[in-house]
Amino acid sequence: MRSVRHGLLALATAAAAGLPATAYAAPAQARVPVEAAPAQAPASLAHAVPAPASATGGSAAAPASATRGSTAASWPAALPGGPQVVGENRLGPRTLDLTISSPAVNARLPVRLLLPEGWSKQADRTWPVLYMLHGGVDDYTSWTRMTRVEELTEDLDAIVVMPEGGGSGNYSDWHNGGKGGPPGWETFHTEELLGVLESGYRAGTRRAVTGLSMGAYGAMKYAARHPGMFRFVGAHSGIMSTRLPGVPDIIMYTQKKAGQDPKAMWGDPIRDWRVWRDNDPAAHARNLRGVSIYISSGTTSLNGELDPPGADWDPAHLGEPVSAYTTRHLVAKLRLYGIKPTVNLYRNGTHSWPYWEREFTRSLPMIRTALGLPQGG
Repeated sequence: MRSVRHGLLALATAAAAGLPATAYAAPAQARVPVEAAPAQAPASLAHAVPAPASATGGSAAAPASATRGSTAASWPAALPGGPQVVGENRLGPRTLDLTISSPAVNARLPVRLLLPEGWSKQADRTWPVLYMLHGGVDDYTSWTRMTRVEELTEDLDAIVVMPEGGGSGNYSDWHNGGKGGPPGWETFHTEELLGVLESGYRAGTRRAVTGLSMGAYGAMKYAARHPGMFRFVGAHSGIMSTRLPGVPDIIMYTQKKAGQDPKAMWGDPIRDWRVWRDNDPAAHARNLRGVSIYISSGTTSLNGELDPPGADWDPAHLGEPVSAYTTRHLVAKLRLYGIKPTVNLYRNGTHSWPYWEREFTRSLPMIRTALGLPQGG
């Protein structure tokens, strides 16, 4: 009965939030000019419930392959052939933006790199890699736009990779009624992008992954579905179990509110239960043995110590108790398998960037250790 009550609570949360945009989008004043991607499978509440980034999926009117499950929707289609870098833009001493042609997503997608001191394509060494995934209704620039990540990683002897994940791509290869095909976000990130970086940008095989909201879901799913790929996973305010009572309803509802076919991403929760299971981090919990894990979320949705005095409350913040609801389930499964994650379920605190930056900062010592790097000064 307790799980049923939790499920009803989740549904009530979804209804109150109205789901889309507010759930995990970046703060309004800092949002990039992209289409308001609707909320989607836990996009808003499920996988992300970000900053306020919302969960959203691509616009229903967006051209098929290149934009479905994406944020904005104007990426050019992929070029013929395999994944390849088709553009570079050096923005500063450490910042290099790449454009990668992705057959899996059928789009030319941006990826931002923060490079370590001494890096070059011709170096005779490789560097560990930290992948940082963004939330819903946001994009690859969010971590550098909304946090001090450049400062926080200044002495990190690793390549920091911030890839585009679509405004509501939910870090998934979409089912599309059993036909598959674009967008294949998981394939892009775990196969195409890794291959490009390791073959041409001196990326090594010691990897860590972290994310917020929708990106938190993506980080945990990638680590659980690809054993051995990552030594550390960090997940802040995301949906950690997608099949608990109420959660599939939230996912389907948010997709519908986004103007999308609610079954395009994973199919029908009952008929296509295997697809839903395959995309549920909790279903692969045992694969996280040996991985260093940091999970965090608020539990009440109320303003906390990092919110400005008198700040208005936003329904998007309901993403925090939904995240906590699913996190408790994943943590219980991890402990069942003898896995001991570091968990910070704090009470008050909103679905917003100050908390995600704080939690990322707290997880940095674990990231350094997992990547075999010295602790910062």
